[in-house]
Amino acid sequence: MPDTPAGPVIVADEPGTFPYGVLAERHPAILRQVAADTLYGPEQRRALDALLVNCTEGAVTPLPAGAHDRDRWAAWGMDDHAGRSWHDVPWLWSESWFYRQLLQAVGYFEPGPWQGVDPFRPAKLAELDAPATDEELAALDALDDLPEDERARALLHGSLWGNRADLGFRMSAEGAEETAVVPALVADDGERLWSLLDSSPDGTLCLVADNAGRELVPDLLLIAHLLAHGRVTRAVLHVKPHPYYVSDATTADVLDAVRRLTAAKGAAGAYGHALRAALTDGRLELRAHPFSCAPLPYADMPDDLRADFAEATLTVLKGDLNYRRLVGDRYWPATTPFADVTAYFPGAVAALRTLKSDVITGLAPETEAALDAEESGRWRTSGTHALIQART
Repeated sequence: MPDTPAGPVIVADEPGTFPYGVLAERHPAILRQVAADTLYGPEQRRALDALLVNCTEGAVTPLPAGAHDRDRWAAWGMDDHAGRSWHDVPWLWSESWFYRQLLQAVGYFEPGPWQGVDPFRPAKLAELDAPATDEELAALDALDDLPEDERARALLHGSLWGNRADLGFRMSAEGAEETAVVPALVADDGERLWSLLDSSPDGTLCLVADNAGRELVPDLLLIAHLLAHGRVTRAVLHVKPHPYYVSDATTADVLDAVRRLTAAKGAAGAYGHALRAALTDGRLELRAHPFSCAPLPYADMPDDLRADFAEATLTVLKGDLNYRRLVGDRYWPATTPFADVTAYFPGAVAALRTLKSDVITGLAPETEAALDAEESGRWRTSGTHALIQART
C-alpha cells in the first residue's frame, strides 16, 4: 500500500455510534427473529437465549474443543480476543463472531437434525418470493428495446442498488444525477469499470456476492447479460460456504434465485434459462472459499484466494461488508484515495456498494462537504447513497 496513513480501526465501544447500536440492538433482534422463524427445540432456544446475554453483556468465549473450525478461528484471532468484551474488539471481528456463534447455538455444524439448516432461509425465501420481486422482474421486459450498452448500464445499477433494483431498471432523466445537490451516487467509476471489462476479448469476471434474495437476482442478471453479449466469456461467482450476516448468499441461495428467474415470464425467464445453461456448461462457476466468512480484511487473504482473484480480468466486490473488508474497516478520511487502500489487491478491482456503515474512501472533497452539509453524518449509514469505484 502507498504511504497512506491508516485510519483508526472501528470498534463498537461508544454508545450512540452506529457499530454500538448493531451489537446492542440489531444482534438481539436478529436472535429473536431467528427463534420466531424456525421451530427450534428447547436446546437450541436455550443456546440462543444464552448467546443474547453473552453478546450484549459478556465476553468472547472460544469455540468448544470439538468445533470443526476451531483452529481456523484461532488463527483469525479468537484466542487473542478471548475474555474481552464484544465491544472492545474490532467491530468487523465481533460482528463475524456473532454469526459464527449463532450457527453454533442452532447446531448448524453439529451432527443431528439441525445440521446444515440455514437459520435465515425463511426470511430469504419470503423476500425472494414476495410480489415486489415479480414487479422488479417484469420491469426487465422494458430493457429489451434499449441498445446493449444502455441495457448493460441499467443492469449494473440494478446490481448496485440491490433490492432497490427497480430503480436501476428505469433510466433516470438525463443529467438528473449530475445536477443533484446531494447525489445518490457519491462516486461513479462506471466508465472505468466498463473499460476494464472490455480490455480483454476473452475476459473473466469474478464477482464476490453479498446478499441473497432480491439482491442476488440483479447480480445474476448482470452476469447473464455480460456472458450473453460477449463482454466476458467466463464468470466466477464467490458465495459464502455457510450462512453468514443474515442474508449473505450461499450456493443454495444461488439455486433458489435461478429457480425464481426460470419460473418467471418474459425476459426474466430467458435470463434464468441462460443462467442454468451457463452453470451447467461451466461458463458460470461457483466458489465458496472459507475466507469469505473470515473476520478479517481482504489484505489478509490466503495465497490460493489471491491467485484466484489475480486470474480475473476484473473482480467486482458487492455490498457493504465486502467493501469494509476490501478497504479495511477503519475510520478513513472520506477523501482517502480508493486506489491507495486497494493497492494490495491482486488485479483490477471494483466495488459496487450502497452505504450502510461508516467506512468510506475515494470521495471528492466537494462531495463530502455537500453530503455533510445536507445530511450531517447520516449519509454514511442510511443506505440511500451508493458508489461505484474501480482501480486498475
